[in-house]
Amino acid sequence: MKLTYDIKDKPKFGQLLIFAFQQLLAILAATIAVPSIVGNGMSQSAALFGAGVGTIVYLLFTKFRSPVFLGSSFAFLGSMFAAFAGAATAEAGYAGIILGAFFAGLVYVVIAIIVKVAGVKWIDKLMPAVVIGPTVSIIGLSLAGNAVGDTLKFAANEGSGYNMGLHGWVGLICALVTLFVVMICSVFGKKMAKLIPFIIGILAGYLVAAIFTVIGTKTGNENLMVIDFSVFNDMKIFAVPDFTFLTAAKGFSAVDGKYIATIAVAYVPVAFVVFAEHIADHKNLSSVINKELLEDPGLHRTLLGDGVGSMVGAVFGGCPNTTYGESVGCVAITGNASIVTILTTAIMSIVISFFGPFVTFLSTIPACVMGGVCITLYGFIAVSGLKMIQKVDLDQNKNLFVVAVILITGIGGMTLNIGSVTLTEIACALILGIITNVILSKKKDDAVEEKAE
Repeated sequence: MKLTYDIKDKPKFGQLLIFAFQQLLAILAATIAVPSIVGNGMSQSAALFGAGVGTIVYLLFTKFRSPVFLGSSFAFLGSMFAAFAGAATAEAGYAGIILGAFFAGLVYVVIAIIVKVAGVKWIDKLMPAVVIGPTVSIIGLSLAGNAVGDTLKFAANEGSGYNMGLHGWVGLICALVTLFVVMICSVFGKKMAKLIPFIIGILAGYLVAAIFTVIGTKTGNENLMVIDFSVFNDMKIFAVPDFTFLTAAKGFSAVDGKYIATIAVAYVPVAFVVFAEHIADHKNLSSVINKELLEDPGLHRTLLGDGVGSMVGAVFGGCPNTTYGESVGCVAITGNASIVTILTTAIMSIVISFFGPFVTFLSTIPACVMGGVCITLYGFIAVSGLKMIQKVDLDQNKNLFVVAVILITGIGGMTLNIGSVTLTEIACALILGIITNVILSKKKDDAVEEKAE
């Protein structure tokens, strides 16, 4: 695609801050969601700090050539639950999630060394466009339910459909305002408006949500209230995040060999699953920025950046990090691949983690507004995967079956629990796609066979 800002381009300082803020908005909800889901007192501010530090580590290892933000990884949720469940004390649980991140990072380091020695040609053979393309689409499509769920957050989900009610309609209106403003700015916008469609869209959605909430407050109608302004009451202007290593330091004495083995079993297998997603994410980003990242800076560097970034991020925020599809989607829609923008986003996430008003404001953005944004973000990921298979000959059954297997198992939600390890739908689809491709790739193209006959 045509980029407005290439990797080495440097926007003007004022624009740079706005672009970085937009990236931050794109990754914010998912990054702070992980510590919220895991609970046990984990800090959202610390996770935001850890994501920023982890991203800087990633950029250093990739020689500032891969424009993507690293945020809290959902793939390790089960592992983090296991770390707390098996811990003798809460503090030991914090020590466990740091140890787990180091185990996962170590897997990446080992694979990076193997890739450095063996090269990446085997990956191209094992995972050609016919495999990677639909897998990337699945990354976006697997998140579709999250986008719709957030969009209809205030409607009652009755299984067979959503019972809207007034509250549901208010949320949907906010989401649609956000969605259409983003699309209009991106397609019809000039200059700056075209580059910051998410900021404009979120602000528009937030304004509509605020108007509804104020009317609801004045009239006593709770169905019109979609923003919880009460969180500002106990807000602190400045506060140091509850860094994970501070609590973990008190718990390492309660860590024994049995618990360490439990942590290893919980984290190591998941790291191999995330490795497959790492390749798919970077193939997707490569197609967006028109540069093969697995060759330059190289898969070994992206793996080291991801692995070590996860270690460092977990020390501060507890959550292993991973490259974010939301970040890739933001790059794709805005055409801004400037590495300086990603670096500024990382620094911004570190700085704002100390300031209560900013973090509090970001936390008040309604889910329905973010749902409107995510429809476009996740949709672009899905479409970028389909673009990868444009040159694949789908008239050949061997290619058609590979794509079909990946799409159906992925969209169908084939998720397998093997002991304490969960193979996500993306991992299952990719593994089955690779196996299908290996088996069927031995078949020559129909045209070649007809010629031979």
